[in-house]
Amino acid sequence: MIVRRGASAPGDLGSVSVQQDNQREPEHSPPRIGRGKALTVFAGMAVFALALDIATKEWATKLDPQEPIKVLGGAVYMSLTRNSGAAFSLFADHTYIFPIIALGVLTWIGFMARHLRSLPWALALGMVLGGVVGNLADRIFRAPAPFHGHVVDFISVLHPHGQAFPIFNVADMALVGGVSLAILLELLGRQRDGTRITSDKKTGDEPAQAVPADRGAPTW
Repeated sequence: MIVRRGASAPGDLGSVSVQQDNQREPEHSPPRIGRGKALTVFAGMAVFALALDIATKEWATKLDPQEPIKVLGGAVYMSLTRNSGAAFSLFADHTYIFPIIALGVLTWIGFMARHLRSLPWALALGMVLGGVVGNLADRIFRAPAPFHGHVVDFISVLHPHGQAFPIFNVADMALVGGVSLAILLELLGRQRDGTRITSDKKTGDEPAQAVPADRGAPTW
């Protein structure tokens, strides 16, 4: 039998099919984006969270602490308070240590972002960065003294003065949202470089592998 150049012999069809199957991406591969795009999303989310936090705090400082504004029929109140503690008014007697902790968190974020190529991880780290910088700016620049400043909190849930839940701000929301998303990504095996740790094994003896996702439909 004569096989023309460029054509596949019948016996080669099996090997061609195997090669095509090997090139297919897993159905549930996460999106992997370029490092430049990932850093752009990361920085953009951080700037957005920080800008929203600053703008809402400036608005909140004009509120009368004695007259909270009722929102959503009392589900939420805009109630100005000055917080010397951590997020949600924790550890109010140790103001001086929070800038140090914040600098440590910023160092951790920089380390985590070194190999960033995942869109959901870029969003998570961006939210954490924006939240940390938002409250850190209050610590450094607001009264009563540099690095001892009180954070502006103004969102109170179910009660006008925080009896039902500690009063918080947009930076706190960004922190909680970013950390929660990061924990979820870790539980799902999503890696910062865009790969996924899977427990699926080709054989009973092969270990779990990180699955690259340069191609394929995004799942996020």
